[in-house]
Amino acid sequence: MLLMLLSSTRRHGVYSPLYFLASLGAGGLVVTFFMYLLFWVPHKGKAVPTFENIRAAITAGDGLLTLAIAIAMLGIAFFAFQNLRLLFWNLGAYRAFTKSDGYRQLRDSNAETQILAMPLALAMSVNVGFIVGLVFVPGLWTIIEYLFPAAMITFLLIGWLAFRQIGQFLSRVLVKGGGFSHAANNSYAQLLPAFALSMVGVGLAAPAAMSSSPLIAGLSVMLSTFFMSGAVVYTAVALVLGVYAMFEHGAAPEAAPTLMIIIPILTVLGILSLRQDHGLHVHFDSHAGAGDVLMFLTILLSGQLLFGLLGLKVLQSQNYARTYLADGGTRSPGSYALVCPGVALSVMIHFFVNKGLVAAGLIDKFSPNYWIMTAVAIGLQVLMIGLVARLHMLHFGKLAMPAGLADR
Repeated sequence: MLLMLLSSTRRHGVYSPLYFLASLGAGGLVVTFFMYLLFWVPHKGKAVPTFENIRAAITAGDGLLTLAIAIAMLGIAFFAFQNLRLLFWNLGAYRAFTKSDGYRQLRDSNAETQILAMPLALAMSVNVGFIVGLVFVPGLWTIIEYLFPAAMITFLLIGWLAFRQIGQFLSRVLVKGGGFSHAANNSYAQLLPAFALSMVGVGLAAPAAMSSSPLIAGLSVMLSTFFMSGAVVYTAVALVLGVYAMFEHGAAPEAAPTLMIIIPILTVLGILSLRQDHGLHVHFDSHAGAGDVLMFLTILLSGQLLFGLLGLKVLQSQNYARTYLADGGTRSPGSYALVCPGVALSVMIHFFVNKGLVAAGLIDKFSPNYWIMTAVAIGLQVLMIGLVARLHMLHFGKLAMPAGLADR
């Protein structure tokens, strides 16, 4: 049933670049399944598990671990396919959209930053491709050093696209003046560019954690720091502007899911920092202690929970689910922004438990307390799979509204 639902490429209604978030959400679910392998499959001497590590774990004959590996591999394969299918569909739909009056209106409004959903989704798909290679391609680790430069160039090209789109928006607003409404900025929708920059940054940070070359690791640290800095600065500015507008005009109902966009930004920047820390330790004799990492992850998780509680309260007060997620409700492509916080929080909890609590010696790995906390991450993952299925039914499936646009 789910396979038939997600395999549909039909959509009714007016296209929005926010539909790139559908591809992003599928890619995020790939990452949640990879957490099973990253923290449960032994991979001594490697920063991440590979096909060979997974095969050795299956051969060891632990039935529960083998079952977890099978679930993870099926989940990765399925949602990686959905990630790429939705990405290519969006690229085609976006190309047609650029020739419409709706696109020109978009470029003259606050919503112009929705275009940043494209480089965000592209960066996620590159990360998904890397995960698929590690899990399913034998011997990939033997040539991994040759892949890092190509991956870094790819992320830099995506980063160039993101900065180009941000530059066009800022040029219109700051240089030409006009076209930006503070009254319509009553959400955190303007954080989308920061999310895109952080996703590029975390991809650039991967060689820092995995490369055996000090040069590649050093370049990875420096380049990822540049994009991390851009994401942090943009986040700070957009947060202030958004809070000011919301205090004056209230939160925009349709854009209410953006109140929780800080959750995936913090997860991505947190992973970026951990990757940098590993590379600095291995190559440059610099390393944060277990207590430092625990505090760092605790601060990030605390911020995520606070923004999550705020967002859920606003969504509940505005009856968001009844308005935008019900069978007879309004369809909003921005609803796909609801997937990112749940996925990001699930991933962050995995890191908090394994890199924070276990590494600091507060709990034992695979103990009852370990599984109780890990169950929260898995529960969020299951909820997000259900939400993705629901959103696809509403926007791409049998419940999609037949508004006058022909099937694409």
